Amino acid sequence: MKKQLLLGLVLVISVSLAGSAMAQSGNNNQANIHREWWNERFPGFPPNRNETLPLIRVVGSRFVNSLGDTILFKGLSIADPSKILGDGRWDKSLFVEIKKLGAMIVRIPVHPVAWREETPEKYLKLLDQAVDWCTEESLYVDIDWHSIGNLEEGLFQDPMYTTTLQETYNFWRTIAMHFAGNNTVAFSELFNEPTDFRGMLGNISWDRWKRINENLIKLIRAYDNKSIPLVAGFDWAYDLTPLHYAPIDAEGIGYVVHPYPHKRTPPYVPKWEEDFGFAADTYPVVATEFGFTLRDKEANLEYGRTIMEYFEKKHISWIWWVFDPEWGPPMFKSWKTYDLTLGGRFFEEAVHNRIPAADSTTAH
Repeated sequence: MKKQLLLGLVLVISVSLAGSAMAQSGNNNQANIHREWWNERFPGFPPNRNETLPLIRVVGSRFVNSLGDTILFKGLSIADPSKILGDGRWDKSLFVEIKKLGAMIVRIPVHPVAWREETPEKYLKLLDQAVDWCTEESLYVDIDWHSIGNLEEGLFQDPMYTTTLQETYNFWRTIAMHFAGNNTVAFSELFNEPTDFRGMLGNISWDRWKRINENLIKLIRAYDNKSIPLVAGFDWAYDLTPLHYAPIDAEGIGYVVHPYPHKRTPPYVPKWEEDFGFAADTYPVVATEFGFTLRDKEANLEYGRTIMEYFEKKHISWIWWVFDPEWGPPMFKSWKTYDLTLGGRFFEEAVHNRIPAADSTTAH
């Protein structure tokens, strides 16, 4: 009986000691994984980089590099890096193909939904890869906060564009901090396409939009005074007529236009001149989105030839939309072959100043 009691006592003590050890181990593990919030910082601190591309700056209505050359940018936009990553195609070969086509600049659209889902920390790694690959291929970069809608009232065209003023400010603080001093990132496109959708997305005045952009520019320049902010007008980044009476109060910036063919009917040139072309006489203007959106092949080609001639005459830089086989209008048909569409073939000719005649370009 005594032996049994002694054995039971030993077992109780052993279990007690084991439980105490486990509890202590658990406490240690909790201490090890405890988030030291007092040491956390916002994402965005820049990595070490070797700069190789000449710095781009604004002189009057022109972009000029540090060598003194006037630059008319001609390039294309890719799809959102998060989308390309999901397609299994996020690697340097994408940018090698872009360089082969003759592009000088790559527009990188960052959708708010992708920025949140990837998390800023992970998304910055995608942007770092893109900027490094572009640097190696001598391609400049335009980072675009790709939202469509009314930023003031928080009403947007589709869920993927939903954001807030606070998120927009934090996005640009992060980008400016992270890429400060990086010459490859030449442009900060503040907001893709502002629109109230003819009242269906609320209302926003030019004066309010003007103040929002001026505040964003001041914030960016607190971290990075070298990249060039790009400001879009209303009507899905088409209408720059408010510049007649209230331009953005900031030096060294450019303005954005998206002159898709469906925005106006022929004859195009007088309407383009009235809506946005006049601004290029005073400020740098970049068509950061346009492409073939008409159903008729010949109508697309006629639009293309007309707008390329107009861009050259007005010294408007341009970026074709979009180098992807799924987002439209697509520039190629398949990731396997990069077989170009009508729009892709036209881009390749236009970027080399070889505008094709209507009877020499075939649709795919």
